[in-house]
Amino acid sequence: MRFIAAISFLFVTLFATSPLKASEVNFYAWGGSPEVNNYLRWAQKELKAEGIQLRHNKVADASEVVKQLIDGRSNADIIWVNGENFHALKKAGALRSIADEIKALNNISPELNWQSDFGEPVEGLEVPWGVGQFNLISRPGLFSQKVVSAEALLDAAWENKGRISYPKPPDFHGTTFLKSLLLSLYPQKREVFQQPVSEVDANEWTKPLWHYLDKLHPLLWQQGENFPSSAGEQISYLANGQLLMAVSFNPNDYQTLVNHGRLPAGVERHTLSDEAITNTHYLAIPVSSNNAEAAKAVIEFLLSEKAQQRKADTNRWGDPSVLKRTQKADKSSALLEPTDDFHASWQNYLEREWSARYQ
Repeated sequence: MRFIAAISFLFVTLFATSPLKASEVNFYAWGGSPEVNNYLRWAQKELKAEGIQLRHNKVADASEVVKQLIDGRSNADIIWVNGENFHALKKAGALRSIADEIKALNNISPELNWQSDFGEPVEGLEVPWGVGQFNLISRPGLFSQKVVSAEALLDAAWENKGRISYPKPPDFHGTTFLKSLLLSLYPQKREVFQQPVSEVDANEWTKPLWHYLDKLHPLLWQQGENFPSSAGEQISYLANGQLLMAVSFNPNDYQTLVNHGRLPAGVERHTLSDEAITNTHYLAIPVSSNNAEAAKAVIEFLLSEKAQQRKADTNRWGDPSVLKRTQKADKSSALLEPTDDFHASWQNYLEREWSARYQ
Protein backbone atom coordinates (compact mmCIF):
# COMPACT_ATOMS: atom_id res chain seq x y z
CA MET A 1 0.00 0.00 0.00
CA ARG A 2 2.88 2.37 0.85
CA PHE A 3 4.40 1.62 -2.59
CA ILE A 4 1.16 2.45 -4.40
CA ALA A 5 0.76 5.63 -2.34
CA ALA A 6 4.31 6.70 -3.14
CA ILE A 7 3.84 6.12 -6.86
CA SER A 8 0.56 8.06 -6.80
CA PHE A 9 2.26 10.94 -4.98
CA LEU A 10 5.10 10.98 -7.51
CA PHE A 11 2.63 10.93 -10.45
CA VAL A 12 0.61 13.83 -9.04
CA THR A 13 3.75 15.79 -8.26
CA LEU A 14 5.15 15.40 -11.78
CA PHE A 15 1.97 16.62 -13.44
CA ALA A 16 1.48 19.40 -10.90
CA THR A 17 4.98 20.78 -11.42
CA SER A 18 5.21 20.13 -15.21
CA PRO A 19 1.76 20.70 -16.74
CA LEU A 20 1.29 19.86 -20.39
CA LYS A 21 0.86 23.17 -22.21
CA ALA A 22 -0.58 23.46 -25.70
CA SER A 23 1.53 25.31 -28.24
CA GLU A 24 -0.32 28.55 -29.02
CA VAL A 25 -0.68 29.77 -32.61
CA ASN A 26 -2.22 33.17 -33.37
CA PHE A 27 -4.11 33.02 -36.66
CA TYR A 28 -5.26 36.38 -38.02
CA ALA A 29 -8.19 35.73 -40.37
CA TRP A 30 -11.32 37.50 -41.53
CA GLY A 31 -14.08 37.18 -38.94
CA GLY A 32 -17.03 38.44 -40.96
CA SER A 33 -18.47 35.07 -42.02
CA PRO A 34 -20.33 32.68 -39.68
CA GLU A 35 -19.35 29.81 -41.96
CA VAL A 36 -15.65 30.64 -41.77
CA ASN A 37 -15.83 31.17 -38.02
CA ASN A 38 -17.58 27.84 -37.47
CA TYR A 39 -15.02 26.08 -39.65
CA LEU A 40 -12.13 27.51 -37.66
CA ARG A 41 -13.82 26.49 -34.40
CA TRP A 42 -13.83 22.93 -35.73
CA ALA A 43 -10.15 23.25 -36.65
CA GLN A 44 -9.39 24.50 -33.14
CA LYS A 45 -10.90 21.32 -31.64
CA GLU A 46 -9.01 19.09 -34.07
CA LEU A 47 -5.69 20.82 -33.43
CA LYS A 48 -6.15 20.86 -29.66
CA ALA A 49 -5.96 17.06 -29.74
CA GLU A 50 -2.54 17.47 -31.37
CA GLY A 51 -1.30 19.80 -28.65
CA ILE A 52 -1.86 23.06 -30.56
CA GLN A 53 -4.04 25.89 -29.30
CA LEU A 54 -5.21 27.77 -32.38
CA ARG A 55 -6.44 31.28 -31.62
CA HIS A 56 -8.62 32.85 -34.29
CA ASN A 57 -8.00 36.58 -34.09
CA LYS A 58 -10.96 37.92 -36.06
CA VAL A 59 -10.02 40.52 -38.64
CA ALA A 60 -12.33 43.09 -40.25
CA ASP A 61 -9.69 44.56 -42.59
CA ALA A 62 -6.50 42.60 -43.32
CA SER A 63 -4.67 45.81 -44.25
CA GLU A 64 -4.66 46.80 -40.57
CA VAL A 65 -2.85 43.58 -39.66
CA VAL A 66 -0.43 44.19 -42.52
CA LYS A 67 0.43 47.63 -41.11
CA GLN A 68 1.01 46.14 -37.66
CA LEU A 69 3.28 43.44 -39.07
CA ILE A 70 5.32 45.92 -41.08
CA ASP A 71 5.63 48.17 -38.00
CA GLY A 72 6.65 45.21 -35.80
CA ARG A 73 3.55 45.44 -33.62
CA SER A 74 1.86 42.10 -34.31
CA ASN A 75 1.90 38.71 -32.58
CA ALA A 76 0.54 36.93 -35.68
CA ASP A 77 1.87 33.45 -36.38
CA ILE A 78 -0.31 32.88 -39.47
CA ILE A 79 -2.13 35.41 -41.63
CA TRP A 80 -4.85 34.82 -44.22
CA VAL A 81 -3.81 37.02 -47.11
CA ASN A 82 -3.65 37.72 -50.85
CA GLY A 83 -3.56 40.56 -53.36
CA GLU A 84 -2.30 43.98 -52.41
CA ASN A 85 -1.79 42.89 -48.79
CA PHE A 86 0.58 40.16 -49.90
CA HIS A 87 2.39 42.65 -52.13
CA ALA A 88 2.91 45.00 -49.19
CA LEU A 89 4.20 42.23 -46.91
CA LYS A 90 6.50 40.89 -49.59
CA LYS A 91 7.92 44.32 -50.32
CA ALA A 92 8.58 44.84 -46.60
CA GLY A 93 10.32 41.47 -46.26
CA ALA A 94 7.80 40.53 -43.57
CA LEU A 95 7.06 36.93 -44.64
CA ARG A 96 8.97 33.67 -44.18
CA SER A 97 9.70 31.44 -47.15
CA ILE A 98 7.71 28.33 -46.23
CA ALA A 99 6.55 26.57 -49.41
CA ASP A 100 9.51 24.15 -49.48
CA GLU A 101 8.69 23.08 -45.92
CA ILE A 102 4.99 22.32 -46.39
CA LYS A 103 4.59 18.68 -47.46
CA ALA A 104 0.89 19.10 -48.30
CA LEU A 105 1.83 21.19 -51.34
CA ASN A 106 2.53 17.90 -53.12
CA ASN A 107 -1.24 17.41 -53.29
CA ILE A 108 -2.16 20.83 -54.67
CA SER A 109 -4.16 20.69 -57.90
CA PRO A 110 -1.92 21.29 -60.93
CA GLU A 111 -4.77 23.33 -62.45
CA LEU A 112 -4.51 25.90 -59.68
CA ASN A 113 -2.61 28.98 -60.81
CA TRP A 114 -1.27 29.84 -57.36
CA GLN A 115 2.34 30.83 -58.09
CA SER A 116 1.24 34.35 -59.03
CA ASP A 117 -0.85 36.45 -56.64
CA PHE A 118 -2.52 39.41 -58.42
CA GLY A 119 0.42 39.53 -60.80
CA GLU A 120 3.11 39.21 -58.10
CA PRO A 121 5.28 36.03 -57.99
CA VAL A 122 4.60 34.14 -54.76
CA GLU A 123 8.20 32.87 -54.46
CA GLY A 124 7.38 30.47 -51.63
CA LEU A 125 6.18 33.20 -49.24
CA GLU A 126 2.59 31.92 -49.01
CA VAL A 127 0.72 28.70 -49.73
CA PRO A 128 -2.76 28.28 -51.27
CA TRP A 129 -5.68 27.63 -48.95
CA GLY A 130 -8.76 28.12 -51.14
CA VAL A 131 -10.22 29.48 -54.37
CA GLY A 132 -12.27 32.64 -54.77
CA GLN A 133 -14.48 33.38 -57.79
CA PHE A 134 -16.51 36.56 -58.08
CA ASN A 135 -20.18 35.90 -58.81
CA LEU A 136 -23.65 37.36 -58.49
CA ILE A 137 -26.44 35.73 -56.46
CA SER A 138 -29.93 36.77 -57.51
CA ARG A 139 -33.57 36.11 -56.85
CA PRO A 140 -35.12 33.88 -59.55
CA GLY A 141 -35.99 35.66 -62.79
CA LEU A 142 -33.87 38.77 -62.32
CA PHE A 143 -31.50 37.72 -65.09
CA SER A 144 -32.41 35.50 -68.03
CA GLN A 145 -28.86 34.22 -68.64
CA LYS A 146 -26.16 32.69 -66.46
CA VAL A 147 -23.69 35.20 -67.88
CA VAL A 148 -24.71 38.78 -67.08
CA SER A 149 -23.25 41.58 -69.17
CA ALA A 150 -22.92 45.19 -68.05
CA GLU A 151 -25.79 46.01 -70.42
CA ALA A 152 -28.03 43.28 -68.96
CA LEU A 153 -27.32 44.54 -65.45
CA LEU A 154 -28.31 48.06 -66.47
CA ASP A 155 -31.54 46.74 -68.01
CA ALA A 156 -32.35 44.87 -64.79
CA ALA A 157 -31.71 48.03 -62.78
CA TRP A 158 -34.14 49.97 -65.02
CA GLU A 159 -36.81 47.33 -64.54
CA ASN A 160 -36.25 47.02 -60.78
CA LYS A 161 -35.41 50.52 -59.60
CA GLY A 162 -34.04 50.66 -56.08
CA ARG A 163 -33.62 46.86 -55.81
CA ILE A 164 -30.01 46.46 -57.00
CA SER A 165 -26.74 47.65 -55.47
CA TYR A 166 -23.14 46.62 -54.78
CA PRO A 167 -20.79 46.91 -51.79
CA LYS A 168 -19.09 50.25 -51.34
CA PRO A 169 -15.42 50.31 -52.40
CA PRO A 170 -12.84 49.93 -50.89
CA ASP A 171 -14.62 46.76 -49.76
CA PHE A 172 -12.86 44.22 -51.98
CA HIS A 173 -16.18 42.78 -53.21
CA GLY A 174 -17.21 46.25 -54.37
CA THR A 175 -13.88 46.87 -56.09
CA THR A 176 -14.09 43.49 -57.83
CA PHE A 177 -17.57 44.45 -59.03
CA LEU A 178 -15.92 47.41 -60.80
CA LYS A 179 -13.28 45.10 -62.29
CA SER A 180 -15.94 42.73 -63.60
CA LEU A 181 -17.75 45.63 -65.26
CA LEU A 182 -14.50 46.63 -66.96
CA LEU A 183 -14.09 43.09 -68.30
CA SER A 184 -17.64 43.18 -69.61
CA LEU A 185 -17.01 46.54 -71.30
CA TYR A 186 -13.68 45.30 -72.75
CA PRO A 187 -14.16 41.53 -73.28
CA GLN A 188 -11.20 41.21 -75.68
CA LYS A 189 -8.71 43.33 -73.72
CA ARG A 190 -8.09 41.33 -70.55
CA GLU A 191 -4.31 41.62 -70.95
CA VAL A 192 -4.52 45.38 -70.35
CA PHE A 193 -5.68 44.80 -66.79
CA GLN A 194 -2.98 42.22 -66.09
CA GLN A 195 -0.39 44.98 -66.41
CA PRO A 196 0.58 47.45 -63.67
CA VAL A 197 -1.72 50.45 -63.80
CA SER A 198 1.27 52.74 -64.31
CA GLU A 199 2.16 51.03 -67.60
CA VAL A 200 -1.15 51.65 -69.38
CA ASP A 201 -3.37 54.68 -69.98
CA ALA A 202 -5.67 53.85 -67.07
CA ASN A 203 -7.57 57.11 -67.39
CA GLU A 204 -8.54 56.28 -70.97
CA TRP A 205 -9.35 52.64 -70.26
CA THR A 206 -11.66 53.46 -67.35
CA LYS A 207 -13.69 56.26 -68.99
CA PRO A 208 -16.44 53.84 -70.16
CA LEU A 209 -16.73 52.49 -66.60
CA TRP A 210 -17.42 55.91 -65.09
CA HIS A 211 -19.90 56.76 -67.88
CA TYR A 212 -21.64 53.46 -67.18
CA LEU A 213 -21.82 54.04 -63.41
CA ASP A 214 -23.19 57.54 -63.99
CA LYS A 215 -26.17 55.86 -65.69
CA LEU A 216 -26.43 52.97 -63.22
CA HIS A 217 -26.22 54.75 -59.86
CA PRO A 218 -29.52 56.71 -60.03
CA LEU A 219 -31.30 53.37 -60.55
CA LEU A 220 -29.73 51.67 -57.54
CA TRP A 221 -30.85 51.17 -53.95
CA GLN A 222 -31.07 54.62 -52.33
CA GLN A 223 -30.33 56.14 -55.75
CA GLY A 224 -26.66 55.29 -55.39
CA GLU A 225 -26.25 57.81 -52.57
CA ASN A 226 -25.47 54.98 -50.16
CA PHE A 227 -24.19 51.45 -50.65
CA PRO A 228 -24.06 48.28 -48.56
CA SER A 229 -20.89 48.34 -46.49
CA SER A 230 -19.98 44.74 -47.27
CA ALA A 231 -21.01 41.61 -49.14
CA GLY A 232 -22.41 40.26 -45.88
CA GLU A 233 -24.72 43.24 -45.49
CA GLN A 234 -25.84 42.89 -49.10
CA ILE A 235 -26.59 39.21 -48.51
CA SER A 236 -28.83 40.24 -45.61
CA TYR A 237 -30.70 42.69 -47.85
CA LEU A 238 -31.13 39.96 -50.45
CA ALA A 239 -32.48 37.63 -47.77
CA ASN A 240 -35.08 40.10 -46.48
CA GLY A 241 -36.14 41.19 -49.97
CA GLN A 242 -34.79 44.76 -49.98
CA LEU A 243 -32.44 43.79 -52.80
CA LEU A 244 -32.77 41.29 -55.63
CA MET A 245 -29.04 40.70 -56.04
CA ALA A 246 -25.91 40.24 -53.94
CA VAL A 247 -22.25 39.58 -54.73
CA SER A 248 -19.93 36.87 -53.47
CA PHE A 249 -16.36 35.64 -53.88
CA ASN A 250 -17.35 32.06 -53.05
CA PRO A 251 -18.76 30.19 -56.08
CA ASN A 252 -20.68 27.89 -53.72
CA ASP A 253 -22.34 30.57 -51.58
CA TYR A 254 -25.60 30.31 -53.51
CA GLN A 255 -25.85 26.74 -52.19
CA THR A 256 -24.14 27.13 -48.82
CA LEU A 257 -26.22 30.11 -47.70
CA VAL A 258 -29.44 28.30 -48.62
CA ASN A 259 -28.29 25.22 -46.71
CA HIS A 260 -27.63 27.42 -43.67
CA GLY A 261 -31.02 29.11 -43.94
CA ARG A 262 -29.49 32.52 -44.68
CA LEU A 263 -30.99 32.76 -48.19
CA PRO A 264 -34.27 31.42 -49.59
CA ALA A 265 -34.22 28.35 -51.80
CA GLY A 266 -34.07 28.97 -55.53
CA VAL A 267 -31.51 31.77 -55.64
CA GLU A 268 -29.35 31.67 -58.76
CA ARG A 269 -25.63 32.11 -59.47
CA HIS A 270 -24.34 34.25 -62.34
CA THR A 271 -21.06 35.62 -63.63
CA LEU A 272 -20.70 39.33 -64.36
CA SER A 273 -18.88 39.33 -67.72
CA ASP A 274 -18.27 36.07 -69.57
CA GLU A 275 -15.75 34.69 -67.06
CA ALA A 276 -15.49 34.91 -63.29
CA ILE A 277 -12.58 36.83 -61.80
CA THR A 278 -10.72 34.10 -59.97
CA ASN A 279 -7.96 34.22 -57.41
CA THR A 280 -6.36 32.10 -54.76
CA HIS A 281 -6.37 32.99 -51.09
CA TYR A 282 -3.33 32.02 -49.07
CA LEU A 283 -1.79 31.29 -45.69
CA ALA A 284 1.52 32.93 -44.76
CA ILE A 285 3.81 32.97 -41.72
CA PRO A 286 5.34 36.32 -40.72
CA VAL A 287 9.07 36.60 -40.07
CA SER A 288 8.14 37.90 -36.61
CA SER A 289 6.23 34.73 -35.64
CA ASN A 290 7.25 33.38 -32.24
CA ASN A 291 5.99 29.89 -33.04
CA ALA A 292 6.79 29.18 -36.70
CA GLU A 293 7.09 25.40 -36.30
CA ALA A 294 3.63 25.07 -34.74
CA ALA A 295 2.29 27.48 -37.38
CA LYS A 296 3.58 25.18 -40.12
CA ALA A 297 1.87 22.24 -38.41
CA VAL A 298 -1.41 24.19 -38.48
CA ILE A 299 -0.98 24.86 -42.20
CA GLU A 300 -0.26 21.18 -42.86
CA PHE A 301 -3.54 20.36 -41.12
CA LEU A 302 -5.54 23.02 -42.99
CA LEU A 303 -4.22 21.62 -46.29
CA SER A 304 -4.96 18.01 -45.32
CA GLU A 305 -7.61 16.11 -47.25
CA LYS A 306 -9.80 15.92 -44.14
CA ALA A 307 -9.73 19.68 -43.59
CA GLN A 308 -10.09 20.61 -47.26
CA GLN A 309 -13.05 18.28 -47.79
CA ARG A 310 -14.83 19.77 -44.79
CA LYS A 311 -14.07 23.29 -46.01
CA ALA A 312 -15.55 22.51 -49.45
CA ASP A 313 -18.75 21.00 -47.99
CA THR A 314 -21.64 23.30 -48.92
CA ASN A 315 -23.35 22.34 -45.65
CA ARG A 316 -20.42 24.01 -43.90
CA TRP A 317 -18.19 26.71 -45.46
CA GLY A 318 -18.31 25.67 -49.13
CA ASP A 319 -14.92 27.20 -50.00
CA PRO A 320 -13.45 25.20 -52.93
CA SER A 321 -10.61 22.83 -52.18
CA VAL A 322 -7.10 23.39 -53.53
CA LEU A 323 -6.28 19.67 -53.54
CA LYS A 324 -6.31 17.63 -56.74
CA ARG A 325 -8.01 14.60 -55.21
CA THR A 326 -10.65 16.59 -53.32
CA GLN A 327 -11.44 18.78 -56.33
CA LYS A 328 -12.13 15.70 -58.40
CA ALA A 329 -14.28 14.06 -55.73
CA ASP A 330 -16.38 17.05 -54.72
CA LYS A 331 -18.93 17.44 -57.51
CA SER A 332 -20.96 19.96 -55.50
CA SER A 333 -18.06 22.41 -55.70
CA ALA A 334 -18.05 23.01 -59.46
CA LEU A 335 -16.06 26.10 -60.41
CA LEU A 336 -17.08 28.79 -62.85
CA GLU A 337 -15.17 29.59 -66.04
CA PRO A 338 -12.18 31.51 -64.66
CA THR A 339 -10.22 34.58 -65.65
CA ASP A 340 -7.23 36.00 -63.76
CA ASP A 341 -7.68 38.89 -61.37
CA PHE A 342 -6.27 42.31 -62.22
CA HIS A 343 -2.74 43.31 -61.32
CA ALA A 344 -2.79 44.45 -57.69
CA SER A 345 -1.99 48.07 -58.59
CA TRP A 346 -5.48 48.46 -60.11
CA GLN A 347 -7.03 47.97 -56.67
CA ASN A 348 -5.99 51.31 -55.16
CA TYR A 349 -6.42 53.12 -58.47
CA LEU A 350 -10.05 52.04 -58.92
CA GLU A 351 -10.90 52.70 -55.29
CA ARG A 352 -9.37 56.18 -55.40
CA GLU A 353 -11.07 57.13 -58.66
CA TRP A 354 -14.43 55.75 -57.55
CA SER A 355 -14.29 57.70 -54.28
CA ALA A 356 -13.35 60.92 -56.09
CA ARG A 357 -16.45 60.63 -58.27
CA TYR A 358 -19.12 59.18 -56.00
CA GLN A 359 -18.31 60.21 -52.42
